[in-house]
Amino acid sequence: MKYDAQFSTGARLGTPRASGEEIRRGTLCIVSTPIGNLDDITLRAIKILSSVDLIAAEDTRTTKILLNHFHIQKPLVSYFSYNEARRTPELIDKLKDGCTIALVSDAGTPGISDPSYRVIRAALDEKLPVVAIPGPSAFLPALISSGLPMDRFIFEGFLPVKKGRKTVLEKLRSEERTIILYESPHRLPRTLHDLLETLGDRQISVSRELTKKFEETVRGSISSVILHFTTHTIRGEFVLVVAGAG
Repeated sequence: MKYDAQFSTGARLGTPRASGEEIRRGTLCIVSTPIGNLDDITLRAIKILSSVDLIAAEDTRTTKILLNHFHIQKPLVSYFSYNEARRTPELIDKLKDGCTIALVSDAGTPGISDPSYRVIRAALDEKLPVVAIPGPSAFLPALISSGLPMDRFIFEGFLPVKKGRKTVLEKLRSEERTIILYESPHRLPRTLHDLLETLGDRQISVSRELTKKFEETVRGSISSVILHFTTHTIRGEFVLVVAGAG
């Protein structure tokens, strides 16, 4: 599929237009990008990325692959958890100078278990415009396909690795809403066993590699899912959707 990322004549450099809207100079655009399948990117995201002055990326190498796929050439600067304290004031200064900046994570929506809060908060404190460009996020398709109630849910992201882990799990024991967690492959077995011990043998849905070639979702009791992963290779990033209490 080929995308036309050009704007109508008259659009000023650094002033992206999407669906008739005008975003003024000095705007911070929080742009959601695909979590796997590149066709999941929105036309609006392509337009914004094609028109901003600068793209701040969690991993410039990953973002470069995305930009090349859509024939977008823009300056890139890194913005990730280990440099966000230093990089934030630099980006704020550029915004004040009228630079239009797009902020992207490796995949999905920035701020959802990815860095971005610091620069968003700083921009708002300086009364600079911030616009969110909606799009893919791993937890929503995992929730929708889980078969568990989705009218009320709580997103916890990654559980603490050490300090505070037991406290968080104990609080989740009485949580009546559907619970959504992220987990890495090497910590998945531990997390499943901790959930079984703390919450009991509830229903759970475990999804991995969403929108990608080897997408898989395993549903059942926590104990049955633990059994499944003792005989199957654990690869990819995981989204766990757990039934609430009662």
